[in-house]
Amino acid sequence: MKRVLVIGLGMQGQAALHDMARRPEFSRIVVADSRDDVDAIVGQYPAEKVAAVRADATDVPAVTRLIREADIVVEALPAALALRTGQLAVRCGVPVVSSMYYFNPDGLDAAGAVALRGSVDELDRLAKQQGIPLLTEFGMDPGLDLLMAAKAVSEFDEVHEFNTYGAGLPAGEARGNPLQYKFSWSPVGVMRSYRRSSTLIRNGQAVGIPAQEIFEARHCHQIDVPELGSPLECFANGDAAHYADLLGIRHSLKESGRYTGRYPGHCAFWDTVVKSGLLRNDPVMVQGAAVLPVEFMAAALATQPQFQYAGQERDLSFIRVVARGLRQRKPKHVIYELIDYRDLATGFTAMQRTVGFTMSRGAQLIATGKLSKPGVLTPLDVAYDDVLPALEPHGIGVKITRE
Repeated sequence: MKRVLVIGLGMQGQAALHDMARRPEFSRIVVADSRDDVDAIVGQYPAEKVAAVRADATDVPAVTRLIREADIVVEALPAALALRTGQLAVRCGVPVVSSMYYFNPDGLDAAGAVALRGSVDELDRLAKQQGIPLLTEFGMDPGLDLLMAAKAVSEFDEVHEFNTYGAGLPAGEARGNPLQYKFSWSPVGVMRSYRRSSTLIRNGQAVGIPAQEIFEARHCHQIDVPELGSPLECFANGDAAHYADLLGIRHSLKESGRYTGRYPGHCAFWDTVVKSGLLRNDPVMVQGAAVLPVEFMAAALATQPQFQYAGQERDLSFIRVVARGLRQRKPKHVIYELIDYRDLATGFTAMQRTVGFTMSRGAQLIATGKLSKPGVLTPLDVAYDDVLPALEPHGIGVKITRE
């Protein structure tokens, strides 16, 4: 049995803890966070197995001491702290599970992107020297979507069309606000994701969409999702060419995109917001104080109850992977789809479940030795059958349609 350090007790960290506290693979779980209620949250679990430590994630000496006492680190921190935590863990020779990207250069200039890529390459080299895995992007999207993508691709000899969709949305009557949207993860993270450039594949060629244009009508489309009672409006959010290379299908691919889904009307509203400069990441002066527009927008929305889940309101997580191509020279069409809803019994949102439980599963695979490949890893280094069947007892399942 292994000792686990959970760094960060936000929404996703709480779900990961909930699952790990019930798993026999772990003998001791230490939860580190600076929030005032960390003791109360951790106090719900057996004291002989789970303990709380008040610690600031930016306190490098304190975090390093905690990492050295663990066999596995489950990092559930804001994106800005993810890479540094991985670097600390590698120096201590301790494996990591994170739902965050370690390399995402969007918003950086060329020099910054190169520096970040260099940092990750060096981290990968050190992790391989230490013989430890750093499992990144292991949540919902990215995470389960990539596992489903790899499984779908494995059914083909040639893939000609490949699209993935991800969404975290309010369900049913919870949609009742002007945006038909509520926050189930970091509000500022949502805002920043709305300012990322994207890459599609069209007629076999990579086509870039600048951040300022991702919500324009010509770049958006709708898909039918009967189970939700509404179509979803989808916009590009990611680098389809990059993932086509990772999946080994770039040579045959004609059309591809990675998309985020929202209820109809979302794109028109946010296109206006983006073009008005309200998601900029450079400061403006407001009564003598420097304010980032993107952080102002996040705070202005997140502090309003109408954009927060309350009481018995439910959210949903949605992933769809669509692939078309050839199998034994015959046309084939496959759809992998996952829809999960908030569990009102535990209170965990669909986003908490699909991210937190997935992170817990990653830690289980490392603890049991099923995942021992060293280096900076992604879900494409993990077998679908080692993850999705293990989530079914939680009620998280994948529907597969083949034509």
